[in-house]
Amino acid sequence: MPELPEVEVVRRGLERWVAHRTVADVEVLHPRAVRRHLAGGDDFAYRLKGQHIGMAMRRGKYLWLPVEESNTSILAHLGMSGQLLVQPQEAPDEKHLRIRVRFADELGTELRFVDQRTFGGLSLHENTPDGLPDVIAHIARDPIDAEFDDAAFHTALRRRRTTIKRALLDQSLISGVGNIYADEALWRAKLHYERPTGTFTRPRTAQLLGHVRDVMNAALAVGGTSFDSLYVNVNGESGYFERSLDAYGREDEPCRRCGTAMRRRPWMNRSSYFCPRCQRPPAAPLS
Repeated sequence: MPELPEVEVVRRGLERWVAHRTVADVEVLHPRAVRRHLAGGDDFAYRLKGQHIGMAMRRGKYLWLPVEESNTSILAHLGMSGQLLVQPQEAPDEKHLRIRVRFADELGTELRFVDQRTFGGLSLHENTPDGLPDVIAHIARDPIDAEFDDAAFHTALRRRRTTIKRALLDQSLISGVGNIYADEALWRAKLHYERPTGTFTRPRTAQLLGHVRDVMNAALAVGGTSFDSLYVNVNGESGYFERSLDAYGREDEPCRRCGTAMRRRPWMNRSSYFCPRCQRPPAAPLS
């Protein structure tokens, strides 16, 4: 699923091509695409017609478009294959086009939600006083958010009594980090994914956060990670960070740091990639 860099790339595209435009009409082509909007597709379209779209916003992996005339926002769930594309109105419809948003201007482009697997969708939600859609009010700030509190994160990390990769994927603790970038940051920090969070000192936590930010920013610089054509920006272009991955997907390939063969282990219905030499597992507790 897309992580912070991929979602931020989409957000920047929406900010450039969709913000401050007026919705002329909305066409819902598949009911599953609005299943999280409990009032249904007709209500979703009716409530958006004639409304002005605000600046695209993001927290972690979550992306939304504020509706300027109301205290609501369009929340986008990209799921495993969702795409928000800005296309010329005359462009042929994509095979898996689910929602079309037309605008009342002369720019000649429209916003399309395309989703092959129909796990994603768009929905309209009330905003919290902080401007977040209410259904994601529990999501923590992400590590490249200027208001992310490093000290509070360290304190919460120590209290969580779990292992470090589980903590990195806990969106109520730190948002935006998924399986790929967790493995990358842990490799850079020379930390095993099963290291207990209770063993982290403040300097160690600060070092890890630095690596998380570095890998996120490096991915952002090249458009994120695209393993296939499903993860694209609003213009349909893929990212290139896959070429720079040091850990994820590199089973049996030499560690770029020490040359040892990288390993993959099943982990929470996913996989963890690591170097057995650089990222030694934590010692078993004494019985």
